[in-house]
Amino acid sequence: MTADGPNDDLMNGVVTTKADEIVSYNPATGDEVGRVPIASAEDTAAALRRSRTAFQSWKQTSFAERKRLVMAAREVILAEVDEIAHLISSESGKPFGEAIAFEVAPVLDLMQHFARRSERMLRPAKIDIGLFKLLGRSSRVVYHPLGVVGIIPAWNYPFSIPLGEAVMALMAGNTVIIKPSELTPMTGLKIAEVFEKAGFPADAVQVISGDGSTGAALVEAGPDKIMFTGSVATGKKIAAAAAKDLTSVVLELGGKDPMIVFEDANLELAARAAVWGAFCNSGQNCAAVERLYVHESVADALTQKIIQKTLELKQDTGDKETTSIGAMSSERQLKIVEDHVAAFRADGARIETGGRRNPGLEGLFYEPTVITNAHNDMRAMREETFGPTLPIATFSTEEEAVRLANDTEFGLTASVWTRDYAKGRRVAERIEAGTVCINEHLYTHGIGQTPWGGFKNSGRGRTHGREGLMELVQGQHIHTNRIAILPDAWWLPYTPTAVETFRGFASKFASGSMIKTSLMLPLLFKRIRELLKK
Repeated sequence: MTADGPNDDLMNGVVTTKADEIVSYNPATGDEVGRVPIASAEDTAAALRRSRTAFQSWKQTSFAERKRLVMAAREVILAEVDEIAHLISSESGKPFGEAIAFEVAPVLDLMQHFARRSERMLRPAKIDIGLFKLLGRSSRVVYHPLGVVGIIPAWNYPFSIPLGEAVMALMAGNTVIIKPSELTPMTGLKIAEVFEKAGFPADAVQVISGDGSTGAALVEAGPDKIMFTGSVATGKKIAAAAAKDLTSVVLELGGKDPMIVFEDANLELAARAAVWGAFCNSGQNCAAVERLYVHESVADALTQKIIQKTLELKQDTGDKETTSIGAMSSERQLKIVEDHVAAFRADGARIETGGRRNPGLEGLFYEPTVITNAHNDMRAMREETFGPTLPIATFSTEEEAVRLANDTEFGLTASVWTRDYAKGRRVAERIEAGTVCINEHLYTHGIGQTPWGGFKNSGRGRTHGREGLMELVQGQHIHTNRIAILPDAWWLPYTPTAVETFRGFASKFASGSMIKTSLMLPLLFKRIRELLKK
C-alpha cells in the first residue's frame, strides 16, 4: 500500500502532506518497501480536531456495535494473514513465521478478548461504603472514555502493539491517532486499511506518518492520553511535554531482563527458552533475556546446551520459512550491539558464538552471540542492548541471584527456572519487575488478558488486561442518599451537642463496628432533633 493521493489516504484514515517523504527499506535486502509523507504539525493538529469531532459520536456507540466492528477488523486480518506477515517481515527484518506467531496471532486473540469482554469489565461497579449504608447511602463507579488516544509505538512490533492498543481504546469508547515508527511506516498504513475495510466510521482511527517531529507534534497537540513504546530517553521527553497540558501517559520503555536458572531446573528446557528469549526478533525485544544468571554448579552444563542450540539456528532473510534469525531493523541498532560486544571483550568476557556481522549475508545481520564470564560490573550488562546477545553470569545462593537480578535501573520482566515451585514463587515476588514468569520467559505480552508494564525505568502504567483497559477510561463516582428527608448530623450550625456527636463518630462509627456504632445512636438522634428544631 502506498500513499499516493490525498483522497485515498483520507479514506484510509491516513493524513497526507506535501512535505518530505520517509522511504521504508527492507533491512535484510536494502530494497525499498514504500514511501510515506511526513505529516507536519499543522496536519497533526488537524487530525486531532477531526478525532475530537469523531469522538462525540463514537462514544455514544453501544458495546455491541464496537464489538461488531472490531470482530470485522479481525476478519480482515484473518483474510490477509500472509500478506500482512510478509509486509511486517519486509519492514522489520524479522522472519515471516515469527511475524505470524508474535504479531498477528497474539493481536487476533487480544481483539476477540476485548471485543467480547470489555462491556463486562467496564460495567458500573458498586462500592461497599461500610456503615454509611445504614444512613441510606450508596456509591458506585461508572466509566467514561477519555477522548482521543495518541499511540506512538516502537518499530520492533509495528503491528501488534499499535493495533492492540487501538482496539482497547476503541472498545472503551475513545478515538485513536497512531503515529507509526519511521522504520515501519507501511505497516502503520496497513493498520489504517484494516480499520477502513472493517467499516469503522471516518476518523475513529487515523494514522499519521512521519518521523520524531511528527510524534512530538502529536504530543503537543494535546490528546487525552498518550501511549508510548520506546526508549527511556524518549519516554522522558514525552512525559515532560505531556505534563504541560497534564496529559496522562502510559510509557512502556526499556528492559535489561534477567533469567535466573537454579541448579534443580530442567536444563534442557531452560537452554531452549534462553536461546529463544535472547535471539527471537534478533533480540529486539524489551523483554528479551539480556542477562542470564545460572547457579555455578550447573553453569557449564547449561552453557554448553545453549551454545549447541545457538549454532543450529539458521540466519537468513525473513521471507524464508526456514529462517530463525532475521535481520536487525536498523544500522543504528546494529552498531549498539557491536559496541556492547566490543565492551564485553574489553572487560574480559568470552565470546562463545557469533560476535560479528554475518559475513555471508549482505543486509543488517548480526550473528546470535553467546557470552560467558560476564558480571554486573561490565557496562554492557547494565545498558540495554536490544540485539542478539546472551551474556551468562553465575551465582551461588538464592540471595545473590535476587540481588544480581535487581541490580539494574530496569524492571520490565524476569524469569525464574526451578522445579521447586515454592522457591520459584518466593524468588519471583522479590524481583523488581512488572512481570515475572516461573519456567517461562517473554511471551506474556502475547496474552492480552494479562497486564503488561514495568517497574523503575521500564515504564509507567499498564497495557493489556483489565489494568490496561482502565488506563483508557476515567471513573466517575456516583453517590446517592436514598433517605433524603433528614438533615445530616454534621451540617451547620455547630453546637456542643454537635461536637459531642463528632467525638462519637471518631470513637465509635469510624471503628467500623456495628456494636460500637449502636452505642452512639441516642446521641445521633439528639443531634438530628436539634437540627430539625433550628
